[in-house]
Amino acid sequence: QVQLVESGGGLVQAGDSLRLSCAASGRTFSIYAMAWFRQAPGKERELVATIRWSSSSSYVADSVKGRFTISRDNAKNTVHLQMNSLKPEDTTEYYCAATLRPGGWLTQLYDYWGQGTQVTVSS
Repeated sequence: QVQLVESGGGLVQAGDSLRLSCAASGRTFSIYAMAWFRQAPGKERELVATIRWSSSSSYVADSVKGRFTISRDNAKNTVHLQMNSLKPEDTTEYYCAATLRPGGWLTQLYDYWGQGTQVTVSS
């Protein structure tokens, strides 16, 4: 089992920055990749960014490319999502997730999920 705990959400103004963090515990050695998802009401869940646990490979969705960056700290079993130039349309709950499956890291096939952290961007 892998446990994930997110932190760092909050209320900011448009143009501000936030950094989300996700701390993993448990069987972290089995993690292949960790990711951030978001799902606004009435919309499909979106893979925002993902990063492989043992390499520098990462992916950032086109919708946030140039504004969001994903990074990891293996020593602390933590993944960060740095969000710059935030827009009101970035407002929603953000979820951290971990996958154990090599073939699923760029899909929605994630095995473990955090409880979510709310990001609200006012205009």
